[in-house]
Amino acid sequence: MTNIDSITLEVPDTAAAETFYDKAFGLGDRLRFQKSEAPTSGFRGFVLSLVVADPGVVDSFLHPAIDAGATVLKPAKKSFWGYGGVVAAPDGTIWKVATSTKKDTGAPARTVADVVLLIGADDVAVSKKFYETAGLTVSKSFGRKYVEFDSAPDAVTLALYGRKAAAKDAGVPADGSGSHRIVVGGGASFTDPDGFVWA
Repeated sequence: MTNIDSITLEVPDTAAAETFYDKAFGLGDRLRFQKSEAPTSGFRGFVLSLVVADPGVVDSFLHPAIDAGATVLKPAKKSFWGYGGVVAAPDGTIWKVATSTKKDTGAPARTVADVVLLIGADDVAVSKKFYETAGLTVSKSFGRKYVEFDSAPDAVTLALYGRKAAAKDAGVPADGSGSHRIVVGGGASFTDPDGFVWA
């Protein structure tokens, strides 16, 4: 099985990114940075999600992120599926922090249950087949709408969602072009059907 061990964000200023992400999310070695000024505009085709235990934990990540300079795309609130919010980091990366629980349970603040790389695929079925061929095992699949792959403990989970649906869920228009400004670290080297690079 291929696992995502790390995510490298391509950012204009690595020192500023390290400072922001340490204050905002504190993900340690799972999140890395490299300098890039590759042209990019609009939705980059992915969302990074932190899945946490309860609403209090959601707020324990979102409030420091906003204080450190993140822009609110969707304020944290209760919904049919739980509680969560979406922010854009100063480098433009979109982050969602969410829980399926609507009530505080007293879970420890700033503790992440799962980190998810959600790719907004042009064709979920094509991307699903590609990743299965690359060695990933599907754990959840809802036809051409959503796919999630198995991951080892402490690895980043890969999920696929239609591009328009992913953008809508993040609170941004689906249009975008140029570099994704992300490199997936998973012990494999390839480029997927949506242009995401693994190295």
